[in-house]
Amino acid sequence: MALLVHLKTVRDLRGKGDRIAKVTFRGLSFYTRVLENCEDEARFDEMFRWPIASRVDENEILELQVFNYSKIFTNRVIGTFRMVLQKVAEEGQLEVTDTLIDDNNTAIRTSVTVDIKYTTMDGTVGVWSDGEFLDVPGDPEGTFQFETDSLLSGHSHGSGSGVSPGRSIHGIPTFRKAGKGVFSAMKLHKTKSSRDDHKKDEPATLDMEDLDRKALRLGGFGGLDPDCISLASVTAVTTNVSNKRSKPDIKMEPSSGRHVDYQISITVVEARQLVGLNMDPVVCVEIGEDKKYTSMKESTNCPYYNEYFVFDFHVPPDVMFDKILKLSVIHSKNLLRSGTLVGTFKLDVGTVYSQPEHQFYHKWAMLSDPDDITAGCKGYIKCDIAVVGKGDNIKTPHKANETDEDDIEGNLLLPEGVPLERQWARFYVKIYRAEGLPKMNTSIMANVKKAFIGENRDLVDPYVQVVFAGQRGKTSVQKSSYEPIWNEQVVFTEMFPPLCKRIKVQIRDSDKVNDVAIGTHFIDLRKIANDGDKGFLPTMGPAWVNMYGSTRHYTLIDEHQDLNEGLGEGVSFRARLLISVAVEILDTTSTEIVSSTEVQVEPVSNISESATGKIEEFFLFGSFLEATMIDRKIGDKPISFEVTIGNYGNQIDGVSKPTAAKKKKKKEGGGGGESDEEESELIQQNSSEDEADDDGDLVSVSSTPPMKPVITDRNYFHLPYFEKKPCIYIKSWWQDQRRRLYNSNIMDKIADKMEEGLNDVQEVIKTEKAYPERRLRGVLEELSTGCNRFVTLANKDQNQAGRTKLDKERLKSCMREMESMGQQAKLIRSQVKRNTVRDKLKMVQNFLHRLRFLADEPQHSIPDVFVWMMSNNKRIAYARIPSKDILYSIVDEETGRDCGKVKAVFLRLPGKKGFGPAGWTVQAKMEIYLWLGLNKQRKDFLSGLPNGFEENKAPRTSPCLQSVPPVSLVYNMKQVFQLRAHMYQARSLFAADSSGLSDPFARVFFSTHSQVTEVLSETLCPTWDQLLVFEDVELFGEAGELRDDPPIIVVEVYDQDTVGKAEFIGRTFAKPITKMCDEHYGPPRFPPQLEYYQIYRGNSTAGDLLAAFELLQIPYDDEEIRRALIAVHDFAVPQIKIGQGGRAELPPIDGPTDSERGPILPVPMGIRPILSRYRIEVLFWGLRDLKRVNLALVDRPRVDIECAGRGVQSALIQNYKKNPNFSTLVKWFEVDLPENELLHPPLNVRVVDCRAFGRYTLVGSHAVTSLRRFIYSPPDKTHNNWTSAGDVTVNMDADPSVRKMDTVVKLDTNEEKEEKKKKKKKKKKGEVEEDDETDESMLDWWSKYFASIETLMEILRAQEAALAEAEEREDQEIAAEGADIKPDDLPVKGSKGKEKSRDKSRNKEKKKSHHAGEETEKHSSKPKVDELLVYNKELEAEYDNFEDWLHTFNLYRGKAGDDDEAALDDDRIVGRFKGSMCMYKLPLSEEITREVGFDPNMGMFQSIPHNDPINVLVRVFVVRATDLHPADVNGKADPYVVIKLGKSELKDKENYISKQLNPVFGKAFDMEATFPMESMLTVSVYDWDLVGTDDLIGETKIDLENRFYSKHRATCGIANSYSVHGYNVWRDPMKPSQILAKLCKEGKLDGPHYGPGGRVKVANRVFMGATEIEDENGLKKQTDEHLALTVLKHWEEIPRVGCKLIPEHVETRPLLNPDHPGIEQGRIEMWVDMFPMDMPAPGPAIDISPRKPKNFELRVIIWNTDDVVLEDDAFMTGEKMSDIYVRGWLKGQQEDKQDTDVHYHSLTGEGNFNWRFVYPFDYLMAEEKIVISKKESMFSWDETEYKIPARLTLQVWDADHFSADDFLGAIELDLNRFPRGAKTAKQCSINMVQNQAELPCISIFKQKRVKGWWPFVARDENDEMELTGKVEAELHLMSAEEAEKSPVGLGRNEPDPLEKPNRPNTSLSWMLNPVRVVCILVWRQYKLHCALLLGAVLGLLFLGLLFFSLPSALSYKIFNVAG
Repeated sequence: MALLVHLKTVRDLRGKGDRIAKVTFRGLSFYTRVLENCEDEARFDEMFRWPIASRVDENEILELQVFNYSKIFTNRVIGTFRMVLQKVAEEGQLEVTDTLIDDNNTAIRTSVTVDIKYTTMDGTVGVWSDGEFLDVPGDPEGTFQFETDSLLSGHSHGSGSGVSPGRSIHGIPTFRKAGKGVFSAMKLHKTKSSRDDHKKDEPATLDMEDLDRKALRLGGFGGLDPDCISLASVTAVTTNVSNKRSKPDIKMEPSSGRHVDYQISITVVEARQLVGLNMDPVVCVEIGEDKKYTSMKESTNCPYYNEYFVFDFHVPPDVMFDKILKLSVIHSKNLLRSGTLVGTFKLDVGTVYSQPEHQFYHKWAMLSDPDDITAGCKGYIKCDIAVVGKGDNIKTPHKANETDEDDIEGNLLLPEGVPLERQWARFYVKIYRAEGLPKMNTSIMANVKKAFIGENRDLVDPYVQVVFAGQRGKTSVQKSSYEPIWNEQVVFTEMFPPLCKRIKVQIRDSDKVNDVAIGTHFIDLRKIANDGDKGFLPTMGPAWVNMYGSTRHYTLIDEHQDLNEGLGEGVSFRARLLISVAVEILDTTSTEIVSSTEVQVEPVSNISESATGKIEEFFLFGSFLEATMIDRKIGDKPISFEVTIGNYGNQIDGVSKPTAAKKKKKKEGGGGGESDEEESELIQQNSSEDEADDDGDLVSVSSTPPMKPVITDRNYFHLPYFEKKPCIYIKSWWQDQRRRLYNSNIMDKIADKMEEGLNDVQEVIKTEKAYPERRLRGVLEELSTGCNRFVTLANKDQNQAGRTKLDKERLKSCMREMESMGQQAKLIRSQVKRNTVRDKLKMVQNFLHRLRFLADEPQHSIPDVFVWMMSNNKRIAYARIPSKDILYSIVDEETGRDCGKVKAVFLRLPGKKGFGPAGWTVQAKMEIYLWLGLNKQRKDFLSGLPNGFEENKAPRTSPCLQSVPPVSLVYNMKQVFQLRAHMYQARSLFAADSSGLSDPFARVFFSTHSQVTEVLSETLCPTWDQLLVFEDVELFGEAGELRDDPPIIVVEVYDQDTVGKAEFIGRTFAKPITKMCDEHYGPPRFPPQLEYYQIYRGNSTAGDLLAAFELLQIPYDDEEIRRALIAVHDFAVPQIKIGQGGRAELPPIDGPTDSERGPILPVPMGIRPILSRYRIEVLFWGLRDLKRVNLALVDRPRVDIECAGRGVQSALIQNYKKNPNFSTLVKWFEVDLPENELLHPPLNVRVVDCRAFGRYTLVGSHAVTSLRRFIYSPPDKTHNNWTSAGDVTVNMDADPSVRKMDTVVKLDTNEEKEEKKKKKKKKKKGEVEEDDETDESMLDWWSKYFASIETLMEILRAQEAALAEAEEREDQEIAAEGADIKPDDLPVKGSKGKEKSRDKSRNKEKKKSHHAGEETEKHSSKPKVDELLVYNKELEAEYDNFEDWLHTFNLYRGKAGDDDEAALDDDRIVGRFKGSMCMYKLPLSEEITREVGFDPNMGMFQSIPHNDPINVLVRVFVVRATDLHPADVNGKADPYVVIKLGKSELKDKENYISKQLNPVFGKAFDMEATFPMESMLTVSVYDWDLVGTDDLIGETKIDLENRFYSKHRATCGIANSYSVHGYNVWRDPMKPSQILAKLCKEGKLDGPHYGPGGRVKVANRVFMGATEIEDENGLKKQTDEHLALTVLKHWEEIPRVGCKLIPEHVETRPLLNPDHPGIEQGRIEMWVDMFPMDMPAPGPAIDISPRKPKNFELRVIIWNTDDVVLEDDAFMTGEKMSDIYVRGWLKGQQEDKQDTDVHYHSLTGEGNFNWRFVYPFDYLMAEEKIVISKKESMFSWDETEYKIPARLTLQVWDADHFSADDFLGAIELDLNRFPRGAKTAKQCSINMVQNQAELPCISIFKQKRVKGWWPFVARDENDEMELTGKVEAELHLMSAEEAEKSPVGLGRNEPDPLEKPNRPNTSLSWMLNPVRVVCILVWRQYKLHCALLLGAVLGLLFLGLLFFSLPSALSYKIFNVAG
């Protein structure tokens, strides 16, 4: 639907002036062009079009305003015309002439004439053709143009049959639809005038003033901001958004399937709160199939491991990120038994990689039991997980002493936004049915089957496999079915939200031998769910998903099988599958829930046909306008192109259409038996034949007729599609789910526009043009308008059939997102200022990512279109075009970006063939036009084609109602052009030869023509300076269209080889600027400006091309034009053949100017840059590390410098081995360079070796691409360093480190007070070291180191806190502003989880910053430890590689690597050239040369030291290494250090550290070296091996020479304070005052002058400082050293020569291994001091040997226990009792477990022991760790050192005689901070364990002796903590010396024995007096029972006796009577 308004004229205007009109409908305004100097009539004659989404209502109003236009002031309204559109809505067309009204609503004389037309969707209203707006050439002015610019350019209308009356007739102007769509008009308010359309292609070098003028002209009216004007006019021409052509994609290589190196490192630190009693836990780390285990820790629920694991992978990224990482805790695992699983935690690797820095650091993973989901949390593992890809640098936080207790809840291992409480959920994946499966068997097998079984069954047995979170489920196998129906669901049980992002659904073919994948689809859970407040659970479908993979030919070994597994881009449609996904959150408290997480497969009911949408008939049309650049390997056989959509059009098993009976059901595959096959064959043979159906349906024509290619040049062929362009058309039947694609298209278009705008902004910033902020504001304006437009458009077709829950929810969330994005864009737009452009740019880039994410539709509908190039019935190369990109819609924004447009498509090889060099060469370049839409909307399908063609229909066999699509188009109109390619130069090309250089030439392709530049040998920066002229380029179509939309030019750069074919370097695209014959060749568009085009090689860049391209129309004969006009008047169809009308009007070409170059034309004057004379001075210092050339050593090297054809040679180095420095330091040359710095050519550095007999060999070369950093800028005298005439007092702080802290951490004072109070309450917890370290003699270098690390951590924390605060503030601002706009939509995108986690992190930050504040307090209160600076990176990174005046240029030789990253370039480095450049324009001002002491020989390089050899003492201090890569099988390493410098090497092999990945070396190494011969220091860490050679773990290289000569003075770091004794003794042989005097002398500064009162003056700066120093005897002396040191610490504030001097420091350097390029193997902390040997010798190296642990003895006396649970029943009485004993250990159960004796038969839980445990241990005070050395196993060679926390474990047990003892409870006391014991047993409660954090804590290292009651606890069945007893214990800590003086015995033994416990009688008298025990125990409680029992026994006895004696008594009685 659309409303069209044709504004014709405005009459009866008053006065004379510039006029402009504005037309508004539905809030959307269009402006006309400005008509200058109009008198009474303004003839606008302009057309406006509004695509509309809903019908025009009768009451809607169209408004038209006419203004007097002013360039400076606001436009003044002349009058307004408003009209109700009732009549228009009824009739569809109306012409109106009416008067205007003024501001007072009174009519004025001025009248307006407009024509209004309204078209609806069904075309019911207004059927007038475009021709009605056509001015017949006999117009009053008599001007006839072959131009269309007077009207809006865009899509042209054209119906399907023949040339309609409205068809554009051979280049005569017709009106066409507004092509750029609403955006250009809507957002940019552009005046659609011919003048502006001409300006559209202006190149990037347009002046900014010009832009401003243009902006004023465009923006002056309506108060429009010039920022909104699109920079399309000032960007590179390639970024034009064109009407009829789409932008091609320059990156050729598929990026997904390539294998990459990954390293996953995991540190398992510890576990806590594990559920279970007395367990022996092991942690298993599992990634995919790889498993690694930690060691076992015995009898503990909170084991400490600190073990490091590394996994290496070489897989594609998709495979890597889908791998599941599983942490599980196993109880009592050993060699014989697998152990029982306690709990697991799962996440996928992708989740870790998407974290900031690709890592989780010190986070707690919550364990759950997969077999019992009702059980809750099973414990926590603290771990670090990092995933490193090649080239990623992980910033590991400094491994400081983590002493602060971790808050588990606040540090859970979860990504941001995931709620802390995760619930169990069921994931239901329902599999309904599949269609269109390929054959999975050979035809031979089919014949065998047919012979045996007698029928031809389908050759595939499919089933579906679903993989999610490491579990897999399968459906049943459907035997022999191409259209299997399963109706089954696979159910997974997993935590929600899951930490695994993708569900993998794969159709597989069941086979006896091995199952094969048919196709794979991944469901991304993030795209089918939304975690916001108004979000929704994952849901999807029921919807069809399309699967793509290898081609449908069945072969036994499929070379592209990987594609079917989901790796890489599928090259053919494989099948489609109907599935749905749903999630149900489980209520784990309900009883009937299945508690296992096993995968279940259940049947589900069938769904109706219509559930997925109504089946519609779709029509795909394609036309091949050009096929060029066909690879010569396939150029000899005829070539055809096949287009398929789904299986339609597929020649192998394709379908033509459903038969009438199956019309409703879409039919796929070759399921219809042989008749179908025959039918499709018939179609192929007679593709133009129509089927004589009643309804006149079409037979699809899916492939072009075969045609033999024609040669273009040596490498490429082309197909001769000159005026005849073949077409294809396919009918297909799909469910109508276009709405999904439409919404996606709207967002994609907004994103495209935005991306283009952002590229503009970056270009403006990069080229340093003015006003980048304006363009950014314009981008934001467009974005907010686009977002609002989406909201109005997307909410349609709500009740369409087949809308799923996901459709509805996605629509809601997309609308919310877009609305909020629009508001935020508005807000940010108002905040964009010159200085905030870069920050805001980052924010806007986030919007872009969000938009792209939203636009990706998870539910497919129509499959993608594939274009295959076929040669000899083989599939050669393909292009895959997403169906949404070519989908048609009536609404412009919803149309696909390539629909109805000509797109340049590059065909590429399928699968793995497409990787590497094979994939970079173009197989073919297509200019293809595609249109996909409903068959009933088909009338417009030709409208986007270039005009001027006739349709060639297939011969008809029967009458047909529908118009038939053409089988080919015949263009009877062609334009002839001349293309001029101005090839100026290229830079930074890829090195393609073994010399490290290339011999480049460029090949330019345009249409079917190609030409090459000359070959320039041995350069990476060729300046061709060549004009290539392409004569008689014939282009088909209308002239005006070609002007706006010329085809693209392809430029390929090659390296010429003497043997074999030229090697491909890279490719770029460009669009020429077109000049029609009636345009003037002059500014602003001509002559074109040179521009940079990025050259791509695969996906990586390979240099830049500087060139310009212009396309000039060759004029026609007048006679031809006259004939054409006559033909038009008679409305006949002329056959125009355009002849050449001479070239007179083309701008002239200068002939070849350079006789040496032969007939080569140079780039003409107006285009080549303007040159100025520059002088380039070169400082030649020396050459380093030159490798051999052809096995010969380099002996006499020389450096040649060349720039723009001029150059200079260095002096020859006579003997490289003896002295590799140059004798002459500075040389210069003069050269003409462009004024524009961006166009400066590169400077080439080449090193050659001069051999005997005048031979030269190239050693290596380097190209300095940008000379900007070497441009000399004279010092700015107005700068404050110069201006101040008087003295400046520098504000100093007495304590710089505290000052530094103060600036970072700011706390409120009341908070501080509260903190202090809290601290008092806490009885000053954890202030351990202060007491020990108050004594100066106790302090050592390590005290200084640890204090510094603490400071580093605090600074980092404070920075984090500040950052979080700033982010929060920004969010609040945006939210607040958003609230002003629309309060009900305030939550922009915030889930509760996110809010929670954010709050958590905020609290954490608060805590941290308070903590930092306390630390500061502590710092200031405790005796100040001097600090050094710990750098978390290399020193070079901090000081710009020490290239302050001496630069290092790497010399390359050898072919560049083809890997994506340039990491392999290291292998090509053959040496280094040291030197520098300085360039300046001539003449130079005399001020500089007149300075005092100016040496003309040194030029600009004054006051640099001489380069004679110098002897230096190098002192290397290696502190420690962290996170080393394991080198042994056991997952550990035995590291030692090796130092190499020149030929000397120091190995510290005997001092290797056994089985450590974080070794502390603490070593200093002294070496003597001579610079420059030995200047590269290598520090390596090796792994010691008992057998075989030692392995290199990693190494780091340091260039000492640059450090030595740097002005930053990196020889010896300047300490923070000056002292002459103690741990902080001054290391440098020169005192601060001497250093200062030397610096002042070198810098020609006045000073230093020491004055009274602690003042010193240097230049015009005055510094203050202390003047006294204390010697070792405590005597104070006067000294100037402190003052001098103060100046040195602030040297950067000194004018002119000031720079930061390097402080005393420790640097952290990454260790790298050549076998794993680019991946860190660990880090080493170290520093280097250097002392020249001609100076006084330095003192001995300071001692940094690792601190020896201190020996302590802990004595624990167990006095009593109470309330211990009673476990046993008494033997006789059944009464509850326990046989109690207590067990304790400090280092580990194996090492030093000790038990008390047993207190038998405690009836009350009371036990008396008086038993002493004695634990000797070694303790590191600084790290708060106990050090244990033990052999890992009986086979270990030596002991391994472990560091574990100081934790005392006490357990209470119940002793059993015959079975295992029962564990009752335990307590673990951290000796550094544990709760104070209760005074009595009553006061002792479980709270002491549960609320430990809130209770006052003590440290045994401070208290020394503690006595009290502590609780024993254990977990019950419900996993709750319960109190199981109390123990009274006394802890006494003594140093080893004290313990020796007062020894004690174990238990109750001598010496110092404890008295025996007073135990009650029952305790031991069981064996002595059993009867008494029975009496006491039994009779006391069971009197009644006993009496009854006795009575019963007596009764039984009586009865027994009775029965026994009764028979004899009876017989006696009887016989006695008888007898």
